[in-house]
Amino acid sequence: MDFSTEASQLQNLRGKRTLDVLLILLALPFLIPLALLIALLIRSVSTGPVLFMQERVGYLGRRFMCFKFRTMFVDADTAIHQGHLHHLMNSNTPMVKMDSRGDPRIIPFGLFLRASALDELPQLINVLRGEMSLVGPRPCLPYEYDKYLPWQKERFGTAPGLTGFWQVSGKNKTTFVEMIQLDIKYAKNKTLWWDLKIILMTIPALIIQMLETRRARKTSPAPVRSKTSYSNRPVESYSFKKASLVGAVHAMDGEDVWIRKETKLNL
Repeated sequence: MDFSTEASQLQNLRGKRTLDVLLILLALPFLIPLALLIALLIRSVSTGPVLFMQERVGYLGRRFMCFKFRTMFVDADTAIHQGHLHHLMNSNTPMVKMDSRGDPRIIPFGLFLRASALDELPQLINVLRGEMSLVGPRPCLPYEYDKYLPWQKERFGTAPGLTGFWQVSGKNKTTFVEMIQLDIKYAKNKTLWWDLKIILMTIPALIIQMLETRRARKTSPAPVRSKTSYSNRPVESYSFKKASLVGAVHAMDGEDVWIRKETKLNL
């Protein structure tokens, strides 16, 4: 890499950082009341914290804590998502989220927050901290990163973002490999003008995503979420298809007994 190329990349990174901070500051008068309303909504429909923190993998494989509004019930089983993601990574099927087919782990109004990406507003904190950018690849989970092939890790050549080239290029209609290819293309060719174009394209992309999620929910059976109790304590049980679910059942002495149930997950 010659000096001129390195200087150009450094200038691009500084400009990208400036754009991120400037746009967030301009939007704060609108974002703060919106975030407060979302927080009140979550507290009114579900017990537990408003924010959800999860370790993600960012620039050059560095780990960081990613912030989101909580849209699932507390202690929701993550093994379901791991199985779904493993299937997507090892098949040539579109990256359809579990949400569109019904996921009983999601709280009331959680599906709307996820489809509209409003649950990701707290990630603006990650942007201000320099861990993310407004535009970039989706921040992946550690167990996903561990399964990446060497060439696929080229997508970590730039900071992860709230939106990105993949998100406005079909997203749920693309395969896992196509997502990686789009992310790598962005990481190698990003510019400020491209970032601005992606940001402008995000709004219509989100509208399309919300319409598609609503259409899919209308054609799918409602997820089953039943309650039983042991010693007057509520226990959640779920119905799934094509996955193994590990659930916690509260024993009479108050301790959690973990059991594996071969159930079905609607994907």
